[in-house]
Amino acid sequence: MSAIVVYESIYGNTRAVARAVAEGLGDAALLSVSDAMAGLEPNEILVVGGPTHMHGLASTRSRIMAVEAAREDGTANVEPGAADGPGLRTWLRQLTRTDGARAASFDTRLDKAPLLTGVAARGIARRLERRGYDVIGSASFRVEDAEGPLVDGELERAYAWGARMARECGLPAAEAGVSGR
Repeated sequence: MSAIVVYESIYGNTRAVARAVAEGLGDAALLSVSDAMAGLEPNEILVVGGPTHMHGLASTRSRIMAVEAAREDGTANVEPGAADGPGLRTWLRQLTRTDGARAASFDTRLDKAPLLTGVAARGIARRLERRGYDVIGSASFRVEDAEGPLVDGELERAYAWGARMARECGLPAAEAGVSGR
């Protein structure tokens, strides 16, 4: 396995972006954070992503609040288990230290200035660096509203970002196209 993409998603937008990035990377494995809790196999690059909540990386409390709000107003689909178990923050804390393995971070956030929305990818990158990873890239993918949908063209942009990282890391070329929906 050459690449692994680990993600946390509440409404499915981050999962869709993670899938597009994984496709762009070629033969990347795609794991939700709950599936990744069991540990990771060695890889060429680790890509980690999550939604931006309250100006940063989602917390247990922000995930629960987001799920409850979506259920109350009934306007958004909620990912199964979105508020259950440990999230990305916990997983990153438990991630095995490495000595310079490559990693990248991404987030989904509102289509507004980072000063107004925050950027979870920065927090993910910092946590990866603390675990010894060499962070080679970071990106934000935009959603129209807190629950989505993604802004038009973001899945294609996510695929292209993954493909660019694959080329830069010398990974096998990806198949053309993105199905991330």
